[in-house]
Amino acid sequence: MGGYVEIGDLNTWYDEQGTGDALVLLHGGLCTNATWEPQLAEFGARFRVIAPERRAHGHTADLAGPLSYDDMAADTVGFMDTVVGGAAHIVGWSDGGIVGLLVAMARPDLVRKLVVISANFDTTGTPPEIVAHMASSTAESDDWTMLRSLYEAVSPDGPGHWAVVFAKFQQMATTQPAIPLADLGRISAPTLVIVGDDDMITFEHTSKLFGAIPNAELAVVPGTSHLLTMEKPGLVNRIVLDFLEKEPPPTMMPLRRAAAH
Repeated sequence: MGGYVEIGDLNTWYDEQGTGDALVLLHGGLCTNATWEPQLAEFGARFRVIAPERRAHGHTADLAGPLSYDDMAADTVGFMDTVVGGAAHIVGWSDGGIVGLLVAMARPDLVRKLVVISANFDTTGTPPEIVAHMASSTAESDDWTMLRSLYEAVSPDGPGHWAVVFAKFQQMATTQPAIPLADLGRISAPTLVIVGDDDMITFEHTSKLFGAIPNAELAVVPGTSHLLTMEKPGLVNRIVLDFLEKEPPPTMMPLRRAAAH
């Protein structure tokens, strides 16, 4: 089921499936909810899955001005207050993971458990050559064919607006986010950090993210890239659902999680 909800100036499209505890899915940059297809049915069998499409993405129109992760996090908070009506699990991939981090920091009361997949907390998380390629790319490049076709198929702004959105995204993704590492310590929700073993988000950066969040767990999905949710959906889904549905067992030789003496 899909539909719109008006929150302030933003008319947000969202898909909803299933019943039970609320689970908010946050898609990646320049993506639509179509990229969650491998997750929606399986997660929807266990949770009330609510998947908003952010401003300038999918069925949700663009607004005047630049894109920013802070604005999209504020949009997400407004969406959760209005549609979810309380705390939920958040699962965010790529840019959606960045938004999830910001929401968990700003409104800990809204986040029961947080899953952050292939996300960076600042621009050092992506190798310089990838950032440079992104900065020099064009909206009509073959690199963006899949994402461009997803956008053009459903955007209320029309296919011709893709170039405008791409330029806004390009500026945002090459200069943001800029979350201070120490600020990640404010996240109180149990958090699972997931990354592909051939991800464009580096291991070093992911390790810092994992280490900065209290009560965090880490999973590296073998044989996958930044598109791990689509490449190995069965494995990713099992890891996510195990984290959301179960409490972690006490480990036998805890180091990072050892009680302070």
